Amino acid sequence: MNQDQVQGSVKDAIGNIQEQAGKLIGSQDQQVQGLHKQVEGRAQKVVGDLKALKKDLVGQ
Repeated sequence: MNQDQVQGSVKDAIGNIQEQAGKLIGSQDQQVQGLHKQVEGRAQKVVGDLKALKKDLVGQ
């Protein structure tokens, strides 16, 4: 795994926790912020996946 894949997965997990915490305390703002972090994390992970794919293809 490369740095983007790891950081993206961490952001996604943190966003999920934040969203769930927002639901628990009834904070719509926290839920939205959590969803935003999840989207950022997933996008960053896709970038990392593409970098890894490129590296694999160039290495062959």
